[in-house]
Amino acid sequence: MQMPAPDQTILARKARIVARLRSVLPKDAVIDDEAETRAYECDALTAYRCPPLAAVLPSSTEEVAAVLKVCHDEGVPVVPRGAGTSLAGGAMPTADSIILGVARMNEVLETDYENRFIRVQTGRTNLSVSGAVEEDGFFYAPDPSSQLACAIAGNIAMNSGGAHCLKYGVTTNNLLGVTMVMMDGEIVEIGGAHLDAGGLDLLGLICGSEGQLGVVTEATLRILHKPEGARPVLMGFDSNEVAGECVSDIIKAGILPVAIEFMDRPCIRATEAFAGAGYPDCEALLIVEVEGSEEEIDAQLARIMAIARRHNPVELRESGSPEESAKIWLGRKSAFGAMGQINDYMCLDGTIPVSQLPYVLRRIGEMSKDYGLDVGNVFHAGDGNMHPLILFDANKPGDLERCEAFGADILKLCVEVGGCLTGEHGVGIEKRDLMVDQYAPEDLEMQMAVKDVFDPKWLLNPAKVFPLASSEARRMAAE
Repeated sequence: MQMPAPDQTILARKARIVARLRSVLPKDAVIDDEAETRAYECDALTAYRCPPLAAVLPSSTEEVAAVLKVCHDEGVPVVPRGAGTSLAGGAMPTADSIILGVARMNEVLETDYENRFIRVQTGRTNLSVSGAVEEDGFFYAPDPSSQLACAIAGNIAMNSGGAHCLKYGVTTNNLLGVTMVMMDGEIVEIGGAHLDAGGLDLLGLICGSEGQLGVVTEATLRILHKPEGARPVLMGFDSNEVAGECVSDIIKAGILPVAIEFMDRPCIRATEAFAGAGYPDCEALLIVEVEGSEEEIDAQLARIMAIARRHNPVELRESGSPEESAKIWLGRKSAFGAMGQINDYMCLDGTIPVSQLPYVLRRIGEMSKDYGLDVGNVFHAGDGNMHPLILFDANKPGDLERCEAFGADILKLCVEVGGCLTGEHGVGIEKRDLMVDQYAPEDLEMQMAVKDVFDPKWLLNPAKVFPLASSEARRMAAE
Protein backbone atom coordinates (compact mmCIF):
# COMPACT_ATOMS: atom_id res chain seq x y z
CA MET A 1 0.00 0.00 0.00
CA GLN A 2 1.40 3.35 -1.04
CA MET A 3 1.97 5.78 1.88
CA PRO A 4 0.37 9.23 1.54
CA ALA A 5 2.64 12.14 0.71
CA PRO A 6 3.86 14.09 3.76
CA ASP A 7 1.74 17.12 2.91
CA GLN A 8 -1.38 14.94 2.73
CA THR A 9 -0.54 13.49 6.13
CA ILE A 10 -0.14 16.97 7.58
CA LEU A 11 -3.41 18.13 6.02
CA ALA A 12 -5.24 15.08 7.33
CA ARG A 13 -3.88 15.68 10.82
CA LYS A 14 -4.88 19.33 10.69
CA ALA A 15 -8.38 18.43 9.53
CA ARG A 16 -8.78 15.95 12.39
CA ILE A 17 -7.56 18.43 15.01
CA VAL A 18 -9.74 21.24 13.71
CA ALA A 19 -12.76 18.95 13.63
CA ARG A 20 -12.18 17.97 17.26
CA LEU A 21 -11.77 21.62 18.27
CA ARG A 22 -15.01 22.53 16.50
CA SER A 23 -16.76 19.77 18.42
CA VAL A 24 -16.00 21.51 21.74
CA LEU A 25 -16.26 25.18 20.72
CA PRO A 26 -18.80 27.41 18.96
CA LYS A 27 -18.42 27.49 15.18
CA ASP A 28 -16.93 30.99 15.04
CA ALA A 29 -14.37 30.24 17.77
CA VAL A 30 -12.10 28.14 15.56
CA ILE A 31 -10.03 29.80 12.83
CA ASP A 32 -8.18 27.58 10.37
CA ASP A 33 -8.34 29.50 7.09
CA GLU A 34 -4.77 30.18 5.99
CA ALA A 35 -5.40 33.86 5.28
CA GLU A 36 -7.16 34.43 8.60
CA THR A 37 -4.51 32.68 10.69
CA ARG A 38 -1.94 35.17 9.41
CA ALA A 39 -3.44 37.66 11.87
CA TYR A 40 -1.83 35.51 14.57
CA GLU A 41 1.56 34.87 12.92
CA CYS A 42 3.42 37.28 15.21
CA ASP A 43 3.01 39.58 18.17
CA ALA A 44 4.61 43.02 18.63
CA LEU A 45 8.05 41.52 17.88
CA THR A 46 7.21 41.72 14.19
CA ALA A 47 10.67 40.79 12.89
CA TYR A 48 9.68 37.12 13.15
CA ARG A 49 6.51 35.51 11.80
CA CYS A 50 5.03 32.03 11.54
CA PRO A 51 1.34 31.24 10.89
CA PRO A 52 -0.09 28.71 13.37
CA LEU A 53 -1.91 25.51 12.50
CA ALA A 54 -5.10 27.18 13.71
CA ALA A 55 -6.37 29.67 16.29
CA VAL A 56 -9.13 29.27 18.87
CA LEU A 57 -11.03 31.94 20.78
CA PRO A 58 -12.76 30.40 23.80
CA SER A 59 -15.12 32.43 26.00
CA SER A 60 -14.87 30.61 29.32
CA THR A 61 -12.56 28.60 31.55
CA GLU A 62 -14.50 25.47 30.65
CA GLU A 63 -13.98 26.04 26.93
CA VAL A 64 -10.26 26.56 27.52
CA ALA A 65 -10.17 23.26 29.42
CA ALA A 66 -11.93 21.50 26.55
CA VAL A 67 -9.42 22.90 24.02
CA LEU A 68 -6.43 21.85 26.11
CA LYS A 69 -7.80 18.33 26.55
CA VAL A 70 -8.04 17.96 22.76
CA CYS A 71 -4.55 19.35 22.20
CA HIS A 72 -3.09 17.21 24.99
CA ASP A 73 -4.63 14.07 23.46
CA GLU A 74 -3.35 15.00 19.99
CA GLY A 75 0.09 16.14 21.16
CA VAL A 76 -0.49 19.61 19.70
CA PRO A 77 1.53 22.53 21.11
CA VAL A 78 -0.53 25.46 22.42
CA VAL A 79 0.54 29.12 22.45
CA PRO A 80 -1.54 31.23 24.88
CA ARG A 81 -2.17 34.76 23.59
CA GLY A 82 -3.54 37.83 25.33
CA ALA A 83 -3.68 40.93 23.14
CA GLY A 84 -0.53 40.16 21.13
CA THR A 85 1.40 43.17 22.48
CA SER A 86 4.43 41.12 23.59
CA LEU A 87 7.70 42.75 22.55
CA ALA A 88 9.75 39.59 23.18
CA GLY A 89 7.92 37.17 20.89
CA GLY A 90 6.07 35.65 23.82
CA ALA A 91 2.99 34.83 21.74
CA MET A 92 4.69 33.86 18.48
CA PRO A 93 3.37 30.50 17.21
CA THR A 94 5.15 27.56 15.69
CA ALA A 95 3.81 26.03 12.49
CA ASP A 96 2.46 22.98 14.32
CA SER A 97 0.82 24.91 17.18
CA ILE A 98 -2.62 26.20 18.10
CA ILE A 99 -2.98 29.82 19.17
CA LEU A 100 -5.30 30.03 22.18
CA GLY A 101 -6.49 33.63 22.39
CA VAL A 102 -8.34 34.89 25.47
CA ALA A 103 -9.63 38.13 23.92
CA ARG A 104 -13.29 37.06 24.24
CA MET A 105 -12.83 36.40 27.95
CA ASN A 106 -13.14 39.99 29.15
CA GLU A 107 -15.84 40.08 31.83
CA VAL A 108 -15.68 41.47 35.37
CA LEU A 109 -16.73 38.54 37.56
CA GLU A 110 -16.71 40.09 41.03
CA THR A 111 -15.91 43.40 42.71
CA ASP A 112 -15.37 43.73 46.45
CA TYR A 113 -14.51 47.25 47.64
CA GLU A 114 -14.52 46.34 51.33
CA ASN A 115 -11.75 43.80 50.77
CA ARG A 116 -10.25 45.76 47.87
CA PHE A 117 -10.19 43.23 45.07
CA ILE A 118 -11.67 42.65 41.63
CA ARG A 119 -11.94 39.30 39.85
CA VAL A 120 -11.82 39.39 36.05
CA GLN A 121 -11.43 37.15 33.06
CA THR A 122 -7.88 37.58 31.81
CA GLY A 123 -8.74 38.78 28.33
CA ARG A 124 -9.80 42.08 29.87
CA THR A 125 -7.47 44.97 29.05
CA ASN A 126 -5.31 46.50 31.75
CA LEU A 127 -6.82 49.97 31.50
CA SER A 128 -10.39 48.69 31.58
CA VAL A 129 -9.78 47.11 35.01
CA SER A 130 -9.30 50.58 36.48
CA GLY A 131 -12.17 51.76 34.28
CA ALA A 132 -14.50 49.30 36.01
CA VAL A 133 -13.82 50.75 39.48
CA GLU A 134 -12.75 54.37 38.97
CA GLU A 135 -16.20 55.87 39.54
CA ASP A 136 -16.11 54.36 43.02
CA GLY A 137 -12.70 55.90 43.77
CA PHE A 138 -10.46 52.89 43.11
CA PHE A 139 -7.81 51.89 40.57
CA TYR A 140 -5.58 49.00 39.51
CA ALA A 141 -1.95 50.06 39.95
CA PRO A 142 0.21 48.32 37.27
CA ASP A 143 0.15 50.56 34.19
CA PRO A 144 2.35 49.39 31.29
CA SER A 145 2.63 51.79 28.36
CA SER A 146 0.45 49.44 26.31
CA GLN A 147 -2.29 49.46 28.98
CA LEU A 148 -4.94 50.59 26.52
CA ALA A 149 -4.50 47.34 24.56
CA CYS A 150 -2.60 44.78 26.65
CA ALA A 151 -4.54 42.02 28.42
CA ILE A 152 -4.31 40.94 32.04
CA ALA A 153 -3.34 37.47 30.76
CA GLY A 154 -0.17 38.87 29.20
CA ASN A 155 0.51 41.08 32.23
CA ILE A 156 0.50 37.98 34.43
CA ALA A 157 2.59 35.99 31.96
CA MET A 158 5.32 38.64 31.80
CA ASN A 159 4.90 40.16 35.29
CA SER A 160 4.34 43.57 33.70
CA GLY A 161 5.06 46.84 35.47
CA GLY A 162 4.61 50.37 34.21
CA ALA A 163 5.41 53.96 35.08
CA HIS A 164 3.91 53.78 38.57
CA CYS A 165 5.45 50.46 39.63
CA LEU A 166 8.14 52.23 41.66
CA LYS A 167 5.63 52.83 44.46
CA TYR A 168 2.96 50.21 43.85
CA GLY A 169 4.99 47.30 42.51
CA VAL A 170 4.54 45.20 39.39
CA THR A 171 1.88 42.60 38.60
CA THR A 172 3.11 40.05 41.15
CA ASN A 173 2.62 42.62 43.92
CA ASN A 174 -1.00 43.18 42.86
CA LEU A 175 -2.07 39.64 41.97
CA LEU A 176 -4.00 37.77 44.67
CA GLY A 177 -5.17 34.63 42.91
CA VAL A 178 -5.73 32.89 39.59
CA THR A 179 -7.85 30.26 37.94
CA MET A 180 -5.53 28.27 35.69
CA VAL A 181 -6.07 25.41 33.27
CA MET A 182 -3.34 22.81 33.08
CA MET A 183 -2.24 21.36 29.74
CA ASP A 184 -4.30 18.20 30.32
CA GLY A 185 -7.46 20.30 30.91
CA GLU A 186 -7.49 20.20 34.72
CA ILE A 187 -8.78 23.44 36.25
CA VAL A 188 -6.95 24.62 39.39
CA GLU A 189 -7.45 27.54 41.79
CA ILE A 190 -4.32 29.15 43.22
CA GLY A 191 -4.38 31.92 45.82
CA GLY A 192 -7.55 33.97 46.17
CA ALA A 193 -9.08 37.04 47.76
CA HIS A 194 -6.84 37.04 50.80
CA LEU A 195 -3.40 38.36 51.69
CA ASP A 196 -1.48 35.11 51.54
CA ALA A 197 -2.06 31.41 50.96
CA GLY A 198 -0.54 28.58 52.93
CA GLY A 199 2.00 26.18 51.50
CA LEU A 200 4.25 26.71 48.51
CA ASP A 201 4.15 30.08 46.75
CA LEU A 202 2.71 28.74 43.50
CA LEU A 203 1.20 32.12 42.64
CA GLY A 204 4.66 33.67 42.65
CA LEU A 205 5.82 30.85 40.40
CA ILE A 206 3.01 31.36 37.88
CA CYS A 207 3.27 35.15 37.63
CA GLY A 208 6.04 35.74 35.11
CA SER A 209 6.13 32.15 33.85
CA GLU A 210 5.29 33.23 30.27
CA GLY A 211 2.60 30.64 29.61
CA GLN A 212 4.95 27.73 30.32
CA LEU A 213 2.95 26.22 33.16
CA GLY A 214 -0.73 26.69 32.31
CA VAL A 215 -3.34 29.03 30.82
CA VAL A 216 -4.57 31.63 33.31
CA THR A 217 -8.24 32.35 32.59
CA GLU A 218 -9.36 34.36 35.64
CA ALA A 219 -7.45 36.64 38.01
CA THR A 220 -8.16 38.19 41.38
CA LEU A 221 -6.43 41.58 41.47
CA ARG A 222 -5.76 44.05 44.26
CA ILE A 223 -7.45 47.43 43.78
CA LEU A 224 -6.49 50.57 45.68
CA HIS A 225 -8.12 53.82 46.73
CA LYS A 226 -7.25 56.65 44.39
CA PRO A 227 -4.69 58.99 45.96
CA GLU A 228 -5.88 62.37 47.20
CA GLY A 229 -3.78 64.08 44.56
CA ALA A 230 -0.72 63.72 42.35
CA ARG A 231 1.71 66.15 40.73
CA PRO A 232 4.69 65.68 38.40
CA VAL A 233 7.80 67.77 37.93
CA LEU A 234 9.73 67.92 34.65
CA MET A 235 13.53 68.04 34.76
CA GLY A 236 15.87 68.64 31.83
CA PHE A 237 19.61 67.85 31.94
CA ASP A 238 22.57 68.33 29.59
CA SER A 239 23.63 64.66 29.63
CA ASN A 240 22.21 61.16 30.18
CA GLU A 241 24.79 60.48 32.85
CA VAL A 242 23.80 63.53 34.91
CA ALA A 243 20.14 62.55 34.70
CA GLY A 244 21.08 59.04 35.86
CA GLU A 245 23.02 60.49 38.80
CA CYS A 246 19.97 62.57 39.76
CA VAL A 247 17.78 59.46 39.79
CA SER A 248 20.30 57.62 41.94
CA ASP A 249 20.47 60.53 44.41
CA ILE A 250 16.67 60.73 44.72
CA ILE A 251 16.46 57.03 45.57
CA LYS A 252 19.44 57.23 47.97
CA ALA A 253 17.70 60.07 49.81
CA GLY A 254 14.95 57.66 50.84
CA ILE A 255 12.27 59.41 48.79
CA LEU A 256 9.71 57.15 47.12
CA PRO A 257 7.98 58.95 44.24
CA VAL A 258 5.15 57.17 42.51
CA ALA A 259 7.15 57.32 39.24
CA ILE A 260 10.51 58.38 37.83
CA GLU A 261 10.59 58.23 34.02
CA PHE A 262 13.58 58.91 31.75
CA MET A 263 13.81 60.04 28.11
CA ASP A 264 16.88 61.01 26.09
CA ARG A 265 17.28 63.46 23.21
CA PRO A 266 16.17 61.16 20.34
CA CYS A 267 12.97 60.32 22.24
CA ILE A 268 12.41 63.93 23.28
CA ARG A 269 12.65 65.12 19.68
CA ALA A 270 10.42 62.36 18.37
CA THR A 271 7.71 62.91 20.97
CA GLU A 272 7.77 66.67 20.45
CA ALA A 273 7.16 66.21 16.74
CA PHE A 274 4.48 63.62 17.46
CA ALA A 275 2.62 65.00 20.48
CA GLY A 276 3.82 68.58 21.08
CA ALA A 277 4.16 68.10 24.84
CA GLY A 278 6.32 71.20 25.27
CA TYR A 279 9.48 69.42 26.39
CA PRO A 280 12.74 71.40 26.71
CA ASP A 281 15.60 71.14 24.20
CA CYS A 282 18.01 69.04 26.25
CA GLU A 283 19.95 65.79 26.26
CA ALA A 284 17.92 63.98 28.93
CA LEU A 285 14.61 64.47 30.66
CA LEU A 286 13.10 63.11 33.87
CA ILE A 287 9.45 63.06 34.89
CA VAL A 288 9.12 62.59 38.64
CA GLU A 289 5.63 62.29 40.12
CA VAL A 290 4.58 62.19 43.76
CA GLU A 291 1.16 61.82 45.32
CA GLY A 292 -0.74 62.39 48.57
CA SER A 293 -2.28 65.46 50.18
CA GLU A 294 -1.26 68.91 48.94
CA GLU A 295 1.03 69.29 51.97
CA GLU A 296 2.67 65.91 51.33
CA ILE A 297 3.13 66.68 47.64
CA ASP A 298 4.68 70.09 48.37
CA ALA A 299 7.09 68.59 50.90
CA GLN A 300 8.20 65.72 48.63
CA LEU A 301 8.64 67.90 45.56
CA ALA A 302 10.65 70.45 47.53
CA ARG A 303 13.16 67.74 48.51
CA ILE A 304 13.25 66.28 44.98
CA MET A 305 13.79 69.66 43.30
CA ALA A 306 16.54 70.52 45.79
CA ILE A 307 18.35 67.33 44.73
CA ALA A 308 17.79 68.15 41.05
CA ARG A 309 19.24 71.66 41.44
CA ARG A 310 22.51 70.14 42.63
CA HIS A 311 22.82 68.63 39.13
CA ASN A 312 22.35 71.98 37.31
CA PRO A 313 19.18 71.18 35.36
CA VAL A 314 18.53 72.89 32.05
CA GLU A 315 14.90 73.18 33.09
CA LEU A 316 12.91 72.43 36.25
CA ARG A 317 9.16 72.70 35.73
CA GLU A 318 6.58 71.80 38.37
CA SER A 319 3.04 71.18 37.17
CA GLY A 320 0.55 73.82 38.23
CA SER A 321 -2.68 72.18 37.07
CA PRO A 322 -4.21 68.87 35.94
CA GLU A 323 -3.89 70.09 32.36
CA GLU A 324 -0.17 70.73 32.76
CA SER A 325 0.27 67.32 34.39
CA ALA A 326 -1.48 65.62 31.47
CA LYS A 327 0.77 67.48 29.02
CA ILE A 328 3.93 66.47 30.89
CA TRP A 329 2.86 62.81 30.72
CA LEU A 330 1.62 63.05 27.13
CA GLY A 331 5.05 62.76 25.55
CA ARG A 332 6.16 59.86 27.76
CA LYS A 333 3.00 57.88 27.03
CA SER A 334 3.47 58.60 23.30
CA ALA A 335 7.18 57.74 23.13
CA PHE A 336 6.99 54.30 21.55
CA GLY A 337 4.50 55.35 18.89
CA ALA A 338 6.49 58.51 18.18
CA MET A 339 9.73 56.61 17.66
CA GLY A 340 7.94 54.20 15.34
CA GLN A 341 7.08 57.08 13.03
CA ILE A 342 10.71 57.94 12.36
CA ASN A 343 12.35 54.49 12.14
CA ASP A 344 12.11 50.77 12.60
CA TYR A 345 13.27 49.94 16.10
CA MET A 346 13.75 47.08 18.50
CA CYS A 347 12.58 47.77 22.06
CA LEU A 348 14.74 46.05 24.67
CA ASP A 349 13.99 45.40 28.32
CA GLY A 350 16.71 44.92 30.89
CA THR A 351 16.94 45.84 34.57
CA ILE A 352 19.94 47.22 36.45
CA PRO A 353 20.73 48.58 39.93
CA VAL A 354 19.78 52.27 39.98
CA SER A 355 23.31 53.16 41.09
CA GLN A 356 24.60 51.78 37.76
CA LEU A 357 22.43 54.04 35.56
CA PRO A 358 25.17 56.61 34.74
CA TYR A 359 27.68 53.90 33.76
CA VAL A 360 25.22 51.84 31.72
CA LEU A 361 23.90 54.88 29.85
CA ARG A 362 27.48 55.88 28.99
CA ARG A 363 28.31 52.36 27.76
CA ILE A 364 25.17 52.22 25.62
CA GLY A 365 26.25 55.48 23.99
CA GLU A 366 29.71 54.04 23.29
CA MET A 367 28.27 50.80 21.88
CA SER A 368 25.91 52.84 19.68
CA LYS A 369 28.92 54.40 17.98
CA ASP A 370 30.66 51.03 17.64
CA TYR A 371 27.64 49.42 15.96
CA GLY A 372 26.71 52.49 13.92
CA LEU A 373 23.09 52.34 15.12
CA ASP A 374 21.30 55.11 17.00
CA VAL A 375 19.57 54.40 20.32
CA GLY A 376 16.68 56.14 22.01
CA ASN A 377 16.40 55.57 25.75
CA VAL A 378 13.04 55.72 27.51
CA PHE A 379 12.44 53.77 30.69
CA HIS A 380 11.28 53.43 34.29
CA ALA A 381 14.35 54.94 35.90
CA GLY A 382 13.19 54.62 39.50
CA ASP A 383 13.54 50.84 39.54
CA GLY A 384 16.24 50.57 36.88
CA ASN A 385 13.94 48.99 34.27
CA MET A 386 15.52 50.13 31.00
CA HIS A 387 13.93 50.17 27.53
CA PRO A 388 16.59 51.12 24.95
CA LEU A 389 15.11 51.53 21.45
CA ILE A 390 17.68 50.52 18.84
CA LEU A 391 16.93 52.16 15.49
CA PHE A 392 17.58 50.19 12.30
CA ASP A 393 16.38 49.80 8.72
CA ALA A 394 14.35 46.61 8.31
CA ASN A 395 14.80 46.81 4.52
CA LYS A 396 18.59 47.03 4.66
CA PRO A 397 20.31 43.62 4.50
CA GLY A 398 22.20 42.87 7.70
CA ASP A 399 20.71 45.71 9.73
CA LEU A 400 18.36 43.46 11.75
CA GLU A 401 21.20 41.09 12.61
CA ARG A 402 23.42 44.02 13.65
CA CYS A 403 20.57 45.39 15.76
CA GLU A 404 20.10 42.03 17.49
CA ALA A 405 23.83 41.72 18.23
CA PHE A 406 23.81 45.24 19.70
CA GLY A 407 20.76 44.38 21.78
CA ALA A 408 22.38 41.21 23.08
CA ASP A 409 25.42 43.19 24.20
CA ILE A 410 23.20 45.69 26.06
CA LEU A 411 21.40 42.88 27.88
CA LYS A 412 24.68 41.18 28.75
CA LEU A 413 25.85 44.53 30.15
CA CYS A 414 22.74 44.64 32.36
CA VAL A 415 23.64 41.23 33.79
CA GLU A 416 27.31 42.19 34.23
CA VAL A 417 26.44 45.17 36.46
CA GLY A 418 24.20 43.08 38.71
CA GLY A 419 20.90 43.33 36.86
CA CYS A 420 18.89 40.87 34.78
CA LEU A 421 17.74 40.19 31.23
CA THR A 422 14.17 41.42 31.65
CA GLY A 423 12.06 43.59 33.88
CA GLU A 424 8.61 43.20 32.37
CA HIS A 425 8.72 42.18 28.69
CA GLY A 426 9.73 38.62 29.45
CA VAL A 427 12.24 36.33 27.75
CA GLY A 428 10.09 34.93 24.93
CA ILE A 429 12.15 34.09 21.87
CA GLU A 430 14.14 37.33 21.99
CA LYS A 431 16.31 36.44 25.00
CA ARG A 432 16.01 32.66 25.26
CA ASP A 433 19.59 32.01 24.12
CA LEU A 434 20.90 34.72 26.47
CA MET A 435 19.59 32.85 29.51
CA VAL A 436 22.99 31.14 29.79
CA ASP A 437 24.52 34.58 30.44
CA GLN A 438 22.40 35.01 33.55
CA TYR A 439 21.91 31.46 34.81
CA ALA A 440 24.30 28.60 35.46
CA PRO A 441 23.44 25.22 33.85
CA GLU A 442 22.13 23.85 37.15
CA ASP A 443 19.84 26.90 37.57
CA LEU A 444 18.33 26.37 34.12
CA GLU A 445 17.96 22.67 34.83
CA MET A 446 15.97 23.48 37.98
CA GLN A 447 13.67 25.82 36.03
CA MET A 448 13.09 23.20 33.34
CA ALA A 449 12.38 20.60 36.02
CA VAL A 450 9.54 22.81 37.26
CA LYS A 451 8.07 22.86 33.74
CA ASP A 452 8.40 19.06 33.65
CA VAL A 453 5.99 18.92 36.60
CA PHE A 454 3.36 21.29 35.19
CA ASP A 455 3.67 20.38 31.50
CA PRO A 456 5.33 16.94 31.15
CA LYS A 457 4.91 16.83 27.35
CA TRP A 458 6.36 20.33 26.90
CA LEU A 459 3.39 21.42 24.79
CA LEU A 460 2.74 24.85 26.33
CA ASN A 461 4.26 27.86 24.55
CA PRO A 462 7.04 25.95 22.78
CA ALA A 463 10.45 27.37 21.86
CA LYS A 464 10.23 30.17 24.43
CA VAL A 465 12.16 31.19 27.57
CA PHE A 466 14.75 28.38 27.62
CA PRO A 467 17.68 28.08 25.18
CA LEU A 468 16.25 26.57 22.01
CA ALA A 469 18.49 23.51 21.97
CA SER A 470 17.56 22.69 25.58
CA SER A 471 13.80 23.09 25.12
CA GLU A 472 13.77 21.09 21.87
CA ALA A 473 15.71 18.26 23.52
CA ARG A 474 13.30 18.29 26.46
CA ARG A 475 10.26 18.17 24.19
CA MET A 476 11.67 15.32 22.09
CA ALA A 477 12.49 13.34 25.21
CA ALA A 478 8.90 13.80 26.42
CA GLU A 479 7.35 12.47 23.19
